[in-house]
Amino acid sequence: MYLSTLFSDFSRSYVQKIIDRWQVQVNGKTFSKNLKINNRDEILIEALVEQLEEIEPEDMNLDVIYEDEELLILNKEAGVNVHPVPWEGGNSNTLVNWVLFHCRNKLPTIGWVNRPWIVHRLDKDTSGAIMIAKQDWMMKKLQEDLKNRTNIKKYYLAVVHWVVKNKNFTIESFIWRDKNNRLKMTAMDPLNPKIAITHWEVIDYIENKYTLLKLKIDTGRTHQIRVQLASINHFILWDNTYWNSKINIEIKTRYQLKRQALHAYELDLELYWKQQLFTAPLKDDMKRIIPGELLKMI
Repeated sequence: MYLSTLFSDFSRSYVQKIIDRWQVQVNGKTFSKNLKINNRDEILIEALVEQLEEIEPEDMNLDVIYEDEELLILNKEAGVNVHPVPWEGGNSNTLVNWVLFHCRNKLPTIGWVNRPWIVHRLDKDTSGAIMIAKQDWMMKKLQEDLKNRTNIKKYYLAVVHWVVKNKNFTIESFIWRDKNNRLKMTAMDPLNPKIAITHWEVIDYIENKYTLLKLKIDTGRTHQIRVQLASINHFILWDNTYWNSKINIEIKTRYQLKRQALHAYELDLELYWKQQLFTAPLKDDMKRIIPGELLKMI
């Protein structure tokens, strides 16, 4: 239970499998599934390295925003997993596969295996700016900045249901995994609650039915923006996890949108001792929802 909560990409059955294969140790010893974890226990999971060795480079054109010897910033497509996932077919067609090919032999290694450092995650069906560190020192710096909430600001664009009347607002709540469905996050009595802080600014309204928001997140919790907007009844368009897909029939039919209308739009970060802004242009499917004159306001 602890490991499947800690690693949200791993199902409970997958975690049980690696325990049964003696690939997990606590304080240097293998254990049964009934072991209770204590504070300061040291947990070694060999499966993470083993899984990495199975990842093959795959050729795919990447939408590169910025690249140098230490850092790669991409405009991720929707419908793409960032990391391989532990089920059939989950080790291919991921961002990691494509980065391994793109950065051939220009990445740090672990056990003679090339390793891209994914600095932060985006949901499979969220598009936009994502950072990949190509050197250990860059990964350490960016992770420290994110942990300390310094030097990095992440901005998103989202189209949500209904007219948002508060032009500027901050949502601060505790969220984490839903007790009844481990695939969902919740702000209602979550397991292992963690603070999440999101700020929004209303850019404008669409047909007086939807609202285009620009959001800034101070924390990086799983599904943070989606969960917090759903908690106040401003669901992101076509979010099948936190909204009823039947309500989205009009969106699918009229705009041919088949994923949540959420895009990581800007990264404002300190890079090489100066602040720099990187912008990921909207993907075509989200552009179809937003009128041309409104696109010019972004």
